[in-house]
Amino acid sequence: MSAKDQKSPNPGRKRPRNDVGNKVIVVLGGQWGDEGKGKVVDLLATESDIVCRCQGGNNAGHTVVVDGKEYDFHLLPSGIINSKATSFIGNGVVIHLPGLFEEGDKNEKKGLKDWEKRLVISDRAHIVFDFHQAVDGLQEVQRKAQEGKNIGTTKKGIGPTYSSKASRTGLRICDLLADFKEFSARFKLLAQQYQSMFPTLEVDIDGQLKKLQEYAERIRPMVRDGVYFMYEALHGVPKKILVEGANAALLDIDFGTYPFVTSSNCTVGGVCTGLGIPPQNVGDVYGVVKAYTTRVGIGAFPTEQLNDMGELLQTRGHEVGVTTGRKRRCGWLDLVILRYAHMINGFTALALTKLDILDVMDEIKVGVAYKINGKRIPYFPANMEILQKVEVEYEKLAGWKSDTSPCRKWDDLPPKAQNYIRFVENQVGVPIKWVGVGKSRECMIQLF
Repeated sequence: MSAKDQKSPNPGRKRPRNDVGNKVIVVLGGQWGDEGKGKVVDLLATESDIVCRCQGGNNAGHTVVVDGKEYDFHLLPSGIINSKATSFIGNGVVIHLPGLFEEGDKNEKKGLKDWEKRLVISDRAHIVFDFHQAVDGLQEVQRKAQEGKNIGTTKKGIGPTYSSKASRTGLRICDLLADFKEFSARFKLLAQQYQSMFPTLEVDIDGQLKKLQEYAERIRPMVRDGVYFMYEALHGVPKKILVEGANAALLDIDFGTYPFVTSSNCTVGGVCTGLGIPPQNVGDVYGVVKAYTTRVGIGAFPTEQLNDMGELLQTRGHEVGVTTGRKRRCGWLDLVILRYAHMINGFTALALTKLDILDVMDEIKVGVAYKINGKRIPYFPANMEILQKVEVEYEKLAGWKSDTSPCRKWDDLPPKAQNYIRFVENQVGVPIKWVGVGKSRECMIQLF
């Protein structure tokens, strides 16, 4: 019997129209972080109605320069600069309340106005307590003593808070705003659990609770049911919604260079779980990558240059962490990790930043493949010992030896710089939409 002949089991019933709704634009890091995501977000945020953070906490660091003023963001979406946009902190983010207000106040002194009125916070987001931060530090000391090496965390309490979340002992924003007596009892219990694991941990329970009660009142006007907030944003009037990823692909808890990773999913899947939205609402996914590679802390780094070249990149690129103040390790651009990040995230376009740092090089090397025992491997190794041993195959490209920082369009770029950009594009198989040649907003050349 053909499909035509089959009678509808419910004649006359109208099928509900599947309204997909608005699509979100996502900006993600394609390396080990510090790629200049804040700059790309800032560029897109100027025309966005809502800017969201979906994972991580104040372990992220985004610097945005507007009208010669430098703003530093760690927990606030960097779109908070746009006075016409709403900034949203999703359920996947872990929030240290003192850190949030300290950051807001610090940026307010630089000229950021009325940020509290433009911020919405999901009631399902977990709270980072001061003792989580203390435990983060103690765990690092313990790792160093036991294994001779630590992870190199930012000591912002992110890992311990996600651990509390996974072991179902965490407390959320909705708990803080509900029955405070119940919240206090659970807070005490959690603090005591940590104290039994770390006998040197001191927690001023009453002092902390008093502060938390004050924060509760300050934060109450900003808190909404995050799932409903996002659903309304996606299905109401057309809106431009931007999602700002923190950290990066190679720091993802599942896909990064484990265990030297962060504690959340900083790849595209974290957008759905961290905001409570379906995959069909994810539109363009922009990957942000530096024209070379950097990494903070420890862990394998195949293209690292422990030589004058690495030092030159570090000093020319001012490679120091926004959150930790640590010097970043530097090396050549690694296309194996970019392809790997693309496999996971499905980038629709890339932003290639800090091209101007390479202006002085006679010759530029690009890592194009990894070899194990002389044989090319088509994947990115999961195991750290194996990754430490890979041999990188490089392609050499001629440097352009001229200042690209005044360039504002494609045709302004030297032919050899254009060649470098096209080479990266062809090797990764993703078009490059922006090229960054300096710190400010104007230094992002848009190619299409």
